[in-house]
Amino acid sequence: MTDQTARITWRDGTPISTRFDDPYFSLADGLAETRHVFLAGNDLPARFRDGFHVAELGFGTGLNFLATLQAWRAARIPGTLRFTSFEAYPMPLADLQRALSVYPDLPAEVLTGTGTVAPHLPGPDFDLTIVEGDARQSLAQWQGLADAWYLDGFSPAKNPELWQADLLERVGAHTAPGGSFATYTAAGDVRRALQTAGFAVERVPGYGRKRHMSRGWRA
Repeated sequence: MTDQTARITWRDGTPISTRFDDPYFSLADGLAETRHVFLAGNDLPARFRDGFHVAELGFGTGLNFLATLQAWRAARIPGTLRFTSFEAYPMPLADLQRALSVYPDLPAEVLTGTGTVAPHLPGPDFDLTIVEGDARQSLAQWQGLADAWYLDGFSPAKNPELWQADLLERVGAHTAPGGSFATYTAAGDVRRALQTAGFAVERVPGYGRKRHMSRGWRA
């Protein structure tokens, strides 16, 4: 395992990052958390349309992507869902499959690759791109504009690099007019940085034991 691969231990079937000492998703119900925070937080699937582009900081297990694709298909949206994820430490495919096995209704079969998920996966109704490396550099070089952002790095206390003001400024710059973001954190410095980045930010009820989360819109 190289230094650029995820380091994982397991707790009751949930993968835990030993690099950041943080779970990849809620120990209670990761899928329910994704639907509450990232889908509902970005008013999805109501906003879906052909070519709708989701961007994400932290691909992790692919849970957010698969939940989004499942919602896209359930909504019977014609066309293509675009999804770009920035991931510094890709999870080995075997660990990813193990993590997702607790959610057999998700379309996990679309995630293929050798060792890790392939960096570009086109499908019949989706186009997935995983940009490997430090998002602080790779996002600056990205040419895309997202309609919705999933800000899903490990907690700001344990993974501060993904919550720095300059990176969130780039998130704002790579958001289409009328685009949105959602994140599980309600940390004050994160919300202020997102406001500076051009978002109207609100604090709303979080998932499970998390009293609050954040969401917002760019004019």
